[in-house]
Amino acid sequence: MIGLLARRLLQLIPTIFLVSVIIFSLQHLLPGDPALIMAGEEKDPEVIAQIRAQYHLDQPIVLQYLYWVKGVFVGDLGESMRLKQPISELIAQKLPVTLQLASMAMVIALVIGVGMGVLSAVKKGTGWDAAANLFALWGISTPNFWLGIMMIFLFSVQLGWLPASGFVSPFENLSQSLKASIMPAFVLGNSIAGVLMRHTRGAMLQALQSDYVRTARAKGLHEPRVVLHHAMRNALTPIITLGALEFGTLLSGAVLTEQIFSIPGFGKLIVDAVLNRDYAVVQGVVLVTSAVYIVLNLLADIGYILANPRLRA
Repeated sequence: MIGLLARRLLQLIPTIFLVSVIIFSLQHLLPGDPALIMAGEEKDPEVIAQIRAQYHLDQPIVLQYLYWVKGVFVGDLGESMRLKQPISELIAQKLPVTLQLASMAMVIALVIGVGMGVLSAVKKGTGWDAAANLFALWGISTPNFWLGIMMIFLFSVQLGWLPASGFVSPFENLSQSLKASIMPAFVLGNSIAGVLMRHTRGAMLQALQSDYVRTARAKGLHEPRVVLHHAMRNALTPIITLGALEFGTLLSGAVLTEQIFSIPGFGKLIVDAVLNRDYAVVQGVVLVTSAVYIVLNLLADIGYILANPRLRA
């Protein structure tokens, strides 16, 4: 176990280096000059020259990359060219918002998707199976923006149960925070639950037909123990993989959902940075997003081993 983790951590070093090179290189292929954008309408040559010197834009691209990497190593992702604010502070402000939303969405998706997937596999060919498949089709097919608007109309406008938009930190008011987050979290979790249900059902059907499940039943074990301890444990590998990838997608920014519910999260930060040609913010945000995906893949590898002891060899 320790040897595997050590090898995985060593593999992260060249991966992160390659990702940083790609991020920095592709960013400079985008059209537009950030110095001209920041200079305003007058575009004073002296101001433009000062901006280029301040942000090292007048240096060769290799030196620009080295300046950027040097800052990253000490936790300095640079400064927003437009907002004049450290990028690490911007990320620290926006990431917890999306993290709370993504965590709630994944809990909803796992409870509904995995639960219905197991039920559908165990009750194959029955009405429960048909209902679970219908729900999965609904979740996969329903656009998030439409579901969000409908939920606002029903629960905010008509019933008045939940706020239509905004975000409240759980450290300020936990009750209001949950009320403000439950609708966008359900919108995000709904589509993921549909995908999880289909993958869980397929993995469980395969596991339930395995020899070790038939052996467990022949020994007289109770059916819940056979399903949850033997079949479910061996069917977790694709579920862990999909869950890690979907959680990374949520953290990288649920742009449409955040826009509909006016949530100041990570997605809005990314979109604004791209539109404003704020290179430093885009680089910092994409680097953090890539690091999150890499860490989630590492956690997924650990999850495989914990769920299936046969993989420890």
